Amino acid sequence: MSRLLLAMLKTSEHTEIWRLAGPLILSNISIALLGIVDTAVVGHLDSAHYLGAVAVGAVIFDFIYWGMGFLRMGTTGLAAQAHGRVDADELRAVLVHAVGCAIVIALFVLLFQDLIIEIGIALIGGSEQVREYASIYVSWAIWGAPAVLVTMVLIGWLLGMQDARATLITALVINVVNIILDVVFVYGLGLDVRGVALASVLAQYTGLLIVLYLVVRKLKLHPGRWHRERIADTRRLKGLLILNQNIFIRTLCLILVFAFFTRQGARQGEIILAANAVLLNFQLLTALGLDGFANAAEALVGRAIGALDRHKFFRSITLATEWALVIAVLLSAAYFIWGNQLIGLMTSLPEVIEYAQAHLAWVVVLPVLSVWCFLLDGIFIGATRSAEMRNTMLFSSGLIFLPAWYSLQALGNHGLWLAMLLFFIARGLSLGAVFYRIEKYHGGFIRQHQGDKQNQ
Repeated sequence: MSRLLLAMLKTSEHTEIWRLAGPLILSNISIALLGIVDTAVVGHLDSAHYLGAVAVGAVIFDFIYWGMGFLRMGTTGLAAQAHGRVDADELRAVLVHAVGCAIVIALFVLLFQDLIIEIGIALIGGSEQVREYASIYVSWAIWGAPAVLVTMVLIGWLLGMQDARATLITALVINVVNIILDVVFVYGLGLDVRGVALASVLAQYTGLLIVLYLVVRKLKLHPGRWHRERIADTRRLKGLLILNQNIFIRTLCLILVFAFFTRQGARQGEIILAANAVLLNFQLLTALGLDGFANAAEALVGRAIGALDRHKFFRSITLATEWALVIAVLLSAAYFIWGNQLIGLMTSLPEVIEYAQAHLAWVVVLPVLSVWCFLLDGIFIGATRSAEMRNTMLFSSGLIFLPAWYSLQALGNHGLWLAMLLFFIARGLSLGAVFYRIEKYHGGFIRQHQGDKQNQ
């Protein structure tokens, strides 16, 4: 197995996949580690309500920023296609439109921050002190929203330009600055949750400056004009808004599925809730690994479609699939061999350990069954086919996940995990069916994209 992997890595095409996926995987891991550091910093203060406040605030920001993930995804697909066409003017128009959308959304977030905080804390709950400090934390940290959303766009644009190192560089800068300022503000200046929030905001604006520099440097390598007609073209802007709208609906469905999963676990008791929280960390690790290849597929597929290169289109999909499958199998094997030990590292509560171990089989099979929806998401984003992503997500969540859960309630928590697994399988099968139909009966992604461009 190891010899086969080494032989694959020696070819230039496989190296290109890792050149994109490797930095993205490391970036994802560094972001996950930052959450652990934030937790550790406030977890050593003199009261548990600080930790609860940051946890509640983190959930609110997860909803905001995860929900706005379309800013990154939509920009990647459009930039990759313009890059494939070697259209430097279009690259600039995409950049202006996407940054403009990010700024407008950020202004709305700041304008309605009081309402966002009130609704978020009311939905999540907590003790009176947790609510008080969560409100303080969010009201400070929310001022980083413009930096976070514009950074999303710029990172997406750079990824479309096949530059994944920019993602890693930006993430590392943000994380290092955040960790240093966490310690200074919380332990040095005694700012409790305010210090954690302020550290995040300053780190986010530092990251924005870094990624702006990287974008300017990339633009110099691709000289072109800031074409006023293209930038003012309402058809292009409308296309971006429709693309982002569809990805937003798709992402919202995904958020609601995980929220529903957590809520149903909580209704079954604290032990089950805690065990599911432990097991969801395996899903997080799976996402960190497989997302890197999905993001690589976005960039490579988008470039191939922009260049109208059918051979490169399918070759990019083949390479991304091969490596995503390798990682999925390795993750499943790791969970099977070391899953019990990993559970023991995450909790020392005997009842939680026992319950989590009893449900470990679900996360063992999860990587090899969910890899397809991750990979196909990347292909459809690169092709900017967001309507199909929206429709298949609505189908998988509304017609598969929810009915499956309600029909499997007699199985308890096993039924809940089976419903989640069926959700991932449905996403992969439905996207796969759409992919097959487009290629078999509708001329293929390349021809349809070419027709769309001619109609503009």
